[in-house]
Amino acid sequence: MRAELPVAPLAFPDGPPGWLITRYDDVRTALADPRLSSRRPHLNSHIRASLITPAEMTVLRPSDLLTSDPPEHTRLRRLVAGQFTTRRINQLAPRIQTIVDDHLDVMAAAPGPVDLMATVAQPVPCLVISELLGVPFTDRDQYQRLTAELLSLDRTRDQLLASKAELKDYLLQLIRVRRVQPADDLLSGLLHAQADDPTLTDDEIAALAQLILIAGHETTANVLGLATLLLLHPPRLWDTARRRPDLVDDVIEETLRYATVLQFGLLRVAREPLTIAGQPIQTGERVVLHLPAANRDPNRFTDPDHFDPHRPDAAKHLSFGHGPHHCIGDQLARTELRTLLTTMLNRFPDLHLATAPDQIPTHTHRVIHGPAQLFVHVTA
Repeated sequence: MRAELPVAPLAFPDGPPGWLITRYDDVRTALADPRLSSRRPHLNSHIRASLITPAEMTVLRPSDLLTSDPPEHTRLRRLVAGQFTTRRINQLAPRIQTIVDDHLDVMAAAPGPVDLMATVAQPVPCLVISELLGVPFTDRDQYQRLTAELLSLDRTRDQLLASKAELKDYLLQLIRVRRVQPADDLLSGLLHAQADDPTLTDDEIAALAQLILIAGHETTANVLGLATLLLLHPPRLWDTARRRPDLVDDVIEETLRYATVLQFGLLRVAREPLTIAGQPIQTGERVVLHLPAANRDPNRFTDPDHFDPHRPDAAKHLSFGHGPHHCIGDQLARTELRTLLTTMLNRFPDLHLATAPDQIPTHTHRVIHGPAQLFVHVTA
């Protein structure tokens, strides 16, 4: 389709058809085009029929960074941007290293094959984002369960409504606690901002917290699992990366490009008529910007279906988006991944898969792609 039909008609589970955009240049341009709206696209998903009405969604989750346009998006982004500056991430770096070391100690002490996902990949970013946000890590079983349920594509309407309501109630309770017991975290910072801007509601704070909580650990965990799998898969690039620690950043960017975890693309709605690659798009029509296809576009990346840690332009991928909605936590994710991979390469030079690569289970019916389990041996 990239070569022959770069703007292809796309059937939706409900409502009229839309368009699928697959070329890198078109996707990148569209991501920054203000004529394409991000407002509440999840009510008209290209993945499954809508299970929740607009009225129910308004109650359960107001607009957030993913589902708003400027100036509302600009206002909300400004509220949380301070937690994701380079200075703030650098301040967090020693704590991230401590968290990584503690979890790799557990991994090293395992008597046999250990599941990297359950032992390291999932808890490390979960703990980091918990501390940054102000969510008790002791509650991780609850919010990890709710996160998995909200990202699942096989939930019934009643199950989805229950999960959304439970997570919102949980976050609103935390907000009430932080209002009387502030700390050095994002929730407390948002409540401080609310004192100066009474238009900022508790529901908006909860929606921002939900997005950061989910995005802050699910994506990073799966990218780490995929990067480790790709390095350990024959021809075992793990040894190359261990001898060349300067390649770690390139490995991260190439994994983000080659194994795009947001596997179904991003949905936009045309606010006014426009043309993409010669195809007229009418007001109200839906457009899916397919990030995995764009990241494998041979007109942008040489030999794109080959995983190459030496690729010089891998960082040009679109996995963190582009334009106003570029992922605000990209530097935090990169810092976590760099710390994890560098430390693992140093501590576990003989790390190898405990399962044949084609037998490793991946997530099913999930928005996010990645290994469900990844059993490894620490020593040969």
